[in-house]
Amino acid sequence: MGNSLKAILAFVPSNKCQKYLLEDLEEMPVDKMVDLSGRQMRRLPVHICSFRELVKLYLSDNNLNHLPPELEQLQNLQILALDFNNFKALPLVVCTLKQLCILYLGNNKLCSLPLELRLLQNLKTLWIESNCLQYLPEVVCELSLLKMLHAGSNALRSLPRQLQGLQELRTIWLSGNLLSEFPPVLLDMPFLEVIDVDRNSIRFFPSLAHLPGLKLVIYDHNPCRNAPKVAKGVRRVGRWSEETPEPRKRSGAVIDITLDEKPLLPPAAKAEPD
Repeated sequence: MGNSLKAILAFVPSNKCQKYLLEDLEEMPVDKMVDLSGRQMRRLPVHICSFRELVKLYLSDNNLNHLPPELEQLQNLQILALDFNNFKALPLVVCTLKQLCILYLGNNKLCSLPLELRLLQNLKTLWIESNCLQYLPEVVCELSLLKMLHAGSNALRSLPRQLQGLQELRTIWLSGNLLSEFPPVLLDMPFLEVIDVDRNSIRFFPSLAHLPGLKLVIYDHNPCRNAPKVAKGVRRVGRWSEETPEPRKRSGAVIDITLDEKPLLPPAAKAEPD
């Protein structure tokens, strides 16, 4: 089906047109997964909400800015992908899906997240990259099972102290933000394995050698004058990473995952739940 035809049919509410968009998806798929990515949809066909045993729902790369209340019927849903859409606010119905463990919200127009997000206590992976966030919503700090947080390409200048309460958190991606200093709260999170602060405005890095769980720190593309000190065996990606932790100076001048598998670089494909 051509994209132009899809875009036209997306505006037409008739059942016949919606069935055409769904390509005769009338029964619950055997694999309990529905992928409607890239369909030019402006609304989710309510028919999908009748698949009550659905586990994975991919709605990426559409023109969605709201979701029907009937979505609440999908109480077995574990993965929901809403990235690359036009959401200015997270629909509250998403927060009723209490079995969710992976939620993709990247590349939308979100400036905040609702307090109701705290209801998703099974959430392990949250992608909120490439939105309009000027601060990390404190409600994220209430997701006690969160293992991976991708908040890159926003406008974050700091992180809340409450973040250290996420003791299951292992990976945090903060690249492409407005951090002018290394977030102090990360120094009190010894369980972190991957820290990415690439492409920020950090001029000085404190020592990270005391973080026993750390495996990888990415700090490239910062105007820093030192590399972070790390424990033996920790991989660093950035300036001077192959030299001593502190740069050599001369006359004052500087010389130049499944959920159980923690990826060392940002995953290219969407993860799946345990």
